[in-house]
Amino acid sequence: MSTDTLHFQNAHFVTSAPDIRHLPADEGMEVAFAGRSNAGKSSALNVLTRQKSLARTSKTPGRTQQINVFGLDDHRRLIDLPGYGFAKVPLAMKLKWQQALSEYLEKRNCLRGLVVLMDVRHPMKDLDQELIHWAVASDLPVLVVLTKIDKLKSGQRKAALMQIQEAIPGFGGDVSVILFSSLNKTGLPELEQKLHYWFANPKDPEVEEAADS
Repeated sequence: MSTDTLHFQNAHFVTSAPDIRHLPADEGMEVAFAGRSNAGKSSALNVLTRQKSLARTSKTPGRTQQINVFGLDDHRRLIDLPGYGFAKVPLAMKLKWQQALSEYLEKRNCLRGLVVLMDVRHPMKDLDQELIHWAVASDLPVLVVLTKIDKLKSGQRKAALMQIQEAIPGFGGDVSVILFSSLNKTGLPELEQKLHYWFANPKDPEVEEAADS
């Protein structure tokens, strides 16, 4: 188990892959970011890493068409998964993205946690819920990040957070939720804390201890 300090600002682009066969070796640790194509995933990654253009942002949702890999150090990575659920892309392309997404989630052994980003005004769509159910079934911890909270008044934010908190027990497993804004960095400390915890605590401690002995 690594106890090294994480410096998210050291994140650097490693590769883009159409599927898991083109990813780096399945070793070390990864945390993946997933969300609908208009959920603000790229903006959140840029805020987290203190870089304006590490992850591409666009006014046209759906531009993240491959699995993008960002290295933090020699054995820890952030993964930007293809956006899902955007209606204005060709069906064949949508299905290709979905296949790459599901294949990564099902077969990538070094995955330590899943960050699911949702627009706070439109949370828990069907695909969001399916993703969380898959993660729970795979014994993978999930952090739901409700983005764009600056677009709501304080009372509306609290109501949205409470709604998701009430829904979480229905998923079972290790699922938590935070409010987040890429504009004013609300929620950034909580996001960092969760990532530090996941990277410091292996998914299967007994396996990791055996490997270290």
